[in-house]
Amino acid sequence: MVGLRKGVSYSKKIVVPYTRKSKKKKRAYIKAVPAASIVKFSMGNEQAFSQGKFPFQLTLVSKENIQIRDSALEACRQFVNKKLDKEISGQYFFRILAHPHHIQRENKMLTGAGADRMSTGMQLSFGRAVDRAAIVKNEKPIFFVAVGTKKAESFVRKLFKQIKPKLPCTTRVINK
Repeated sequence: MVGLRKGVSYSKKIVVPYTRKSKKKKRAYIKAVPAASIVKFSMGNEQAFSQGKFPFQLTLVSKENIQIRDSALEACRQFVNKKLDKEISGQYFFRILAHPHHIQRENKMLTGAGADRMSTGMQLSFGRAVDRAAIVKNEKPIFFVAVGTKKAESFVRKLFKQIKPKLPCTTRVINK
């Protein structure tokens, strides 16, 4: 069964050029962009955050240059938002700061008996758009959470520890 390739095949590689859709047809190397899997980028009580009611602010930051797939960001988003909504409903603000603009491509190759008749090898090997990824540089933020109490802040720290295995990079938490 063929599915998504492992994240390792993309995450720590050098970013490949020509992977953004351009408005100019001449420069549009990518013809069709895969649909974004991230539903929302901001969750929680945004109005209370803008009024300054959440003094405890935590940011999850990457410790290395990395590409993070949008499916990994969406999995983390769902987990964190569900736990925050269950524990401190309405008393938080959560935002995804890494946006998946980079389009990952793959030149699919068939192997096995008769595959030499099916594939073109490295001829026209630009590949098809497969997925989206966010390019995150060293010390750049991935997630941001603002809460109102010290107890909620420790809860968010615990949540950030729980989502570390879902991300392809090493991370650390910063207080703002």
